[in-house]
Amino acid sequence: MPPSPLATTSLPATTADPAGFRRVLGQVPTSVCVVAATTPHGPAGVTVGSFTSVSLEPPLIVFYCGRRSASARAIVETGAFCVNVLAEDQQQVCAAFAGRPDDRFATGEWDTSGAAGPRLAGAAAWIECDVEDSFPAGDHVAVLGRVRALAASDEGRGPLVFHRGRLTRLAPASGAHVPTRSFSWWGV
Repeated sequence: MPPSPLATTSLPATTADPAGFRRVLGQVPTSVCVVAATTPHGPAGVTVGSFTSVSLEPPLIVFYCGRRSASARAIVETGAFCVNVLAEDQQQVCAAFAGRPDDRFATGEWDTSGAAGPRLAGAAAWIECDVEDSFPAGDHVAVLGRVRALAASDEGRGPLVFHRGRLTRLAPASGAHVPTRSFSWWGV
């Protein structure tokens, strides 16, 4: 079997300055999640804006944290975590876990009996995972998780979204209806 063209392609390094890179990629809206784990020293958690699904078979997700994050290190060492997808009214939880307060878990209602880590009451969704792998990714670390359980809220609130350097919420698009094909592979 011939090698994959992706494996043999060498791309030149970018010359984009960090501020320009951040500005351009800020046009891509991202989810806002708090990844939490129960460690031997108590609960640990961190806000992440780089979270996505990876695979349906097996069910895998990935999130990225700064390489110096003590919370990310604790989550990887624990071996299991819970991704809490923040709802549009949970900006204070986002701020608490993005900063360095002494007791991040004092903000929001947390159920610490979860098998993989603390679950936030009122979150848009939660996803319990086992750490499948972690690896360096530039100035971040990628944490790959194998999904063991998940659920979405029935409350109808939308997710909290990060776009153009600020927290926002989704709103229906205005204008003409644009018909789309069914994404049968998406499984919604």
